[in-house]
Amino acid sequence: MKSFDIKNPIIKERLVASNELAFSFLTHMPIVPGHLLICPIRVIDNCEELTTQEWQAILMLQKQVCIALRKSVNAEGFNFAWNMGKNAGQTVPHFHLHVIPRKEGDSGIIEYEPRVFLYRPGSRAISPIEELRQTADLIRNACGQA
Repeated sequence: MKSFDIKNPIIKERLVASNELAFSFLTHMPIVPGHLLICPIRVIDNCEELTTQEWQAILMLQKQVCIALRKSVNAEGFNFAWNMGKNAGQTVPHFHLHVIPRKEGDSGIIEYEPRVFLYRPGSRAISPIEELRQTADLIRNACGQA
């Protein structure tokens, strides 16, 4: 099992909080001040490899840093994101959850439009119900929920 050394000098001075299984640190390319990442200490590529305990540790840090970001940078809301796979924009092969503190007037995108943000081609506002039913059936079958 490969583990990340949170005492690494590159991370240590940007480290915000940690627990037994996860750590959080400021990203070196923040969207807004306070933009940080939460990672498991165990080096894994994506969230499908996380144990239940690692997910819990990450969510505990998420709660802790959000409280701290409300106090320290006056965050009024948050964006949370992770990229999974090269085609989804993942460039670092170590799972990391972005925590982006938001407040009115900051320099990030406030009016979030998923079809623009996720680059969905076309401009369909609503999918036809039959298409949704067929897609739901496919996914339910794959989940064993048919």
